[in-house]
Amino acid sequence: MVGTGGQSEASFTGEKKTYNKLVRDQIPTIIASKGDSCRITVLDQEQYRSELRAKLMEEIEEYYATDHDEEALGELADVLEVIRALSKVHGSTPEELENKRVEKQKLRGGFEGRVYLIDTTVQ
Repeated sequence: MVGTGGQSEASFTGEKKTYNKLVRDQIPTIIASKGDSCRITVLDQEQYRSELRAKLMEEIEEYYATDHDEEALGELADVLEVIRALSKVHGSTPEELENKRVEKQKLRGGFEGRVYLIDTTVQ
């Protein structure tokens, strides 16, 4: 909406942005430290699981959209934080998840070899 003088009404009444998404625990404190306010709610376990899954996709999309290594590393850190939270939701720990990763790497290898499977022929 536009008020007098071509300025948006938001500059007079405060701009409201709706997010409706899971955020890191300190985000409300950071918002308040800037003199802004926010409304939050604490999710129940089922809502939390669902929102973590959505957050994982959000963070992966943000990683995919990066063009620079430093930005990509920041997004990967976000993905890792969500994965750590998801491991707890699934009744595990980040350490147990890492152990599973290492087991799979020993059995099937990692991705360092840059192997790209084109096709197979079943006999």
